[in-house]
Amino acid sequence: MGQALWRLPPRQQHQFQEELADQLADREEGEGRQEQGRNEDPQRRAPHQCYGPDIYHLLRTSRGKEQHGFIDLEMLPPELGITILSYLNATDLCLAGCVWQELGNDEYLWQGLCKSTWGHCSIYSRRLPVGFSYRRLYLQLDEGSLTFNANPREGISYFMSKGILVDHPTELAKFIFYTRRLNWKMLRIYLDERRDVLDELVTLHNFSNQFLPNALRDFFRHIHAPEERGEYLETLITKFSHRFCTCNPGLVRELGLSPDAVYVLCYSLILLSIDLTSPHVKNKMSKREFIRNTRRAAHNVSDDFVGHLYDNIYLIGHVAA
Repeated sequence: MGQALWRLPPRQQHQFQEELADQLADREEGEGRQEQGRNEDPQRRAPHQCYGPDIYHLLRTSRGKEQHGFIDLEMLPPELGITILSYLNATDLCLAGCVWQELGNDEYLWQGLCKSTWGHCSIYSRRLPVGFSYRRLYLQLDEGSLTFNANPREGISYFMSKGILVDHPTELAKFIFYTRRLNWKMLRIYLDERRDVLDELVTLHNFSNQFLPNALRDFFRHIHAPEERGEYLETLITKFSHRFCTCNPGLVRELGLSPDAVYVLCYSLILLSIDLTSPHVKNKMSKREFIRNTRRAAHNVSDDFVGHLYDNIYLIGHVAA
């Protein structure tokens, strides 16, 4: 019920609250008269429509405080309150903090928002000084992310100047891996310049027991592929091939794979993805053609395995979309 209220515009929220509160007030007035009837004849009890104790208490509190158009988040379960606030940006959160004063000063809430949005920061593992504010940290993280999305170097420099990150490839890679607030185009530019961070970022992926096309999709979901073929794409596929073989030693032995063979298969999957999904390609590659072309470059791979690769692209789609 609480989630449904939040989907309404403020004016409809207010109207809905007023209607329900009036109905509840009328029902309270009639409870005294109905009590005698219940004691005299239990079979003639009127059906009791219940809107739920939580929403009833919520509406009574909201009506008593004369809050028009807003619901007190303190009356909602903490999990629901955090979920609602997680959809707000830093500016809206500050405005929300002005409306819900106690909630806006709740450090546990701001700590949860920081760690759910930016899963890893160097400052999390330090001993925090007296008077440290997670609310201020959230605003700094938001400001740094916006700066990164405009200029990656300035964004990282901002994080370091505030003590949020340390200039170490592992720390930077973890920060990038556990957040979705960084623009993928700017992130691609940054990783192309910082290959040491790229190496650490690749090692954070775990491709164990994953089918090759699915693992490649997961990889390109975190590290977006360039729009054109070039040295950077070759570097990404090379690093992915070695990481995939490291995570799947049993599969490598069983199928006779090697990093070079995985490299060839990845390129075949990318070309097949373009062929099957592009509207400009009228004559689509058949499964038999894909098997024949792939086996010419990867001799140790079986026809069945290559056929499963084709089926995956045909049914699921592009590996780098």
